[in-house]
Amino acid sequence: MRKWIDIPPVWLGACLAVAWWQAHAWPMGLGFGPVWADLLGGLLVGAGALVMLLAVAEMRRNRTTVMPHGEVSHLVTSGIFGRSRNPIYLGDAMILMGFVLYWDAVFSLVLVPVFVWIVERRFIENEELRLRRKFLSEYRAYSQQTRRWL
Repeated sequence: MRKWIDIPPVWLGACLAVAWWQAHAWPMGLGFGPVWADLLGGLLVGAGALVMLLAVAEMRRNRTTVMPHGEVSHLVTSGIFGRSRNPIYLGDAMILMGFVLYWDAVFSLVLVPVFVWIVERRFIENEELRLRRKFLSEYRAYSQQTRRWL
């Protein structure tokens, strides 16, 4: 049960819930400005969703799992994975930032680096360790060519 609760979408959902609550219950009269924050927020949410979809499609094409606790069958380095080793987590962070901007949740900006830190500690470090052990020099070359986030 814990394996199904401790997944990145749950952490993203929790951060989004806190940001929404902060924007509606405790706005403190602060905002990012008129239209530009809505536009940028919408673009970030859309781009984040697109990055995530591209990553999932590439993982499915390579017949490997998208679950962070799952056993991978292939090291995916093609497509969007040529730009980021963690495009799904990057998409999550973009979506969080987009909603924070869209909702004018100024104080919730702190949630973006907190979310990134949580994802790195709870998921990325363990995933990279498993990939390093399974794919050895292939993963080492990939990690030297491709950055963790961007």
